[in-house]
Amino acid sequence: MKYPQLERLIGILETLRGENGCAWDKEQTHYSLKKNMIEEAYEAVDAIEDGDCEHLKEELGDVLLQVVLHSQIAKEDNEFTIEDVAKGISDKLVHRHPHVFGSTKVSSTKDILDNWEKLKAEEKKHRKSAMDGISKAQSALMSAQKISKNAVKKGFEWPSEESLWDCFNSEIKEFKDAIAKNDKANAEEELGDMLFATVNLARWNKIDAEQALLKANRKFMARFRKMEELATKPLEEYSFEEYDQLWKQAKKSLIKD
Repeated sequence: MKYPQLERLIGILETLRGENGCAWDKEQTHYSLKKNMIEEAYEAVDAIEDGDCEHLKEELGDVLLQVVLHSQIAKEDNEFTIEDVAKGISDKLVHRHPHVFGSTKVSSTKDILDNWEKLKAEEKKHRKSAMDGISKAQSALMSAQKISKNAVKKGFEWPSEESLWDCFNSEIKEFKDAIAKNDKANAEEELGDMLFATVNLARWNKIDAEQALLKANRKFMARFRKMEELATKPLEEYSFEEYDQLWKQAKKSLIKD
């Protein structure tokens, strides 16, 4: 047995889902586990961001648990098995790497990516629109990035970055106008347009908008925690001016650290 611990994990899940197994595990379905799959994937990403290999090992185990558990549920319903899952991804990798497993010649990573997209399109012939296949479960920001990229692949691109900035500034104005009119429904729509334009600006400049926002979130949380440490009274009692000074102090302190 080449991978005894993997076989052990599969056996444990079979037992937990079996007649004398765990009541909770036996109750689970693909649908009930949706949230778990997303949470475990994000926790693994957190470990990567933290550069914590020990934590990453643990979180990858949790992700693997979800894969094996879903496969076990499918096996019980005579849909597919973990072997089918492994075969499917193995076949896909071999097919999409003809420069490694075949005779295709490439001269750059661009050639590799172009081949990947071409082969992917051949596999997904059932997709009629560039908007097909975009996950409905991922974050709205990630979806927006994918939507924008797929549209560009079909030639739907801004003529210049300046024209994109014009669009972005126009969306800001329309959002402000809706707010000024107290038109909540339109304001929500215009805010969405403004965010989508932001995603296009990020794509144009080869910036991952999701990662940019995650970094901004982490930066804000770090500074806020530092503010809490530096505060000499409850934060609720601070005026705006005091808050501003405390924010600057926290920012300066973190730079020194």
